[in-house]
Amino acid sequence: MRRRLLATAAALLVAAGAGCADKASGFGTDGRLDVVTAFYPLQFLSERIGADAVAVSQLTKPGAEPHDVELNTRQVAAISDAGLVVYLKGFQPAVDEAVAQEAKDKSLDVGTAVELLPAAEHEEEHVPGEPEHAEGSTDPHVWLDPVRFAAIADKLAQRLGQVDPARAAGYTERAATLHRELTALDAEYATALKSCARREVVTSHTAFHYLADRYGLTEIGITGISPESEPSPQRLAEVAEQARATGTTTIFFETLVSPKVAETIAREVGARTAVLDPLEGLTEPDTDYFSVMRSNLTALTTALGCTS
Repeated sequence: MRRRLLATAAALLVAAGAGCADKASGFGTDGRLDVVTAFYPLQFLSERIGADAVAVSQLTKPGAEPHDVELNTRQVAAISDAGLVVYLKGFQPAVDEAVAQEAKDKSLDVGTAVELLPAAEHEEEHVPGEPEHAEGSTDPHVWLDPVRFAAIADKLAQRLGQVDPARAAGYTERAATLHRELTALDAEYATALKSCARREVVTSHTAFHYLADRYGLTEIGITGISPESEPSPQRLAEVAEQARATGTTTIFFETLVSPKVAETIAREVGARTAVLDPLEGLTEPDTDYFSVMRSNLTALTTALGCTS
């Protein structure tokens, strides 16, 4: 009897030790790879490519503006324990710092998968207490170009396979499926935006540079990369003048910040306002990357007077 009790205790200790080892290696006790993602588009990719093989968490709360997210102790611990951290270097300084300290060798900077575009230059007022974007910095909103996003999906599948080689084939297969879907989305955009009465898109936040670059549009941003920055009176006057000159009928604002600046320009030029979602975080239930991108396409074709 005593020998049986000792054997049972030993088995429990071994199991507990295995669980700790799994956690230390980035795998949960259920065998799934723990993947920590910085914000929504990267969560979307990780869940689609990882499927049941991964447990995905996100550092940016739903509905929160991700640019200058702050991390709590629990989130830093999650980064430290993760099997893989998926982030975009230069977009969220707090995440960059935590990754450098806790997950340098078990992370993927998705900006290394594609060529990033330079950030648009704006003479805007800086928000006190917030980090400034250095001259020559890159634009982080790469996920709004389906072609670049597909390349990031391929890179993520490759990295997941390196961390979890036993399930590499599954990651590769699911990434290939997602790549095909993104290619189809790109074709939808290219067709719908081919013939339009206007090609200038006025936005409250310069988040659509990649989308505009891909489909031959011109983005006129009221503010620059940071949506919380305040445009100067001079910048407001410049945008209003450009909107009038180009016959703009719609001033776009986004879901996670105040529409007041867009409404000001719209009143000035006699235009309407509409939502163009930069997909930094979901705000509506039962939506995902594809449904929001297609809603954006509908908004664009309406505003630009496009004909199929």
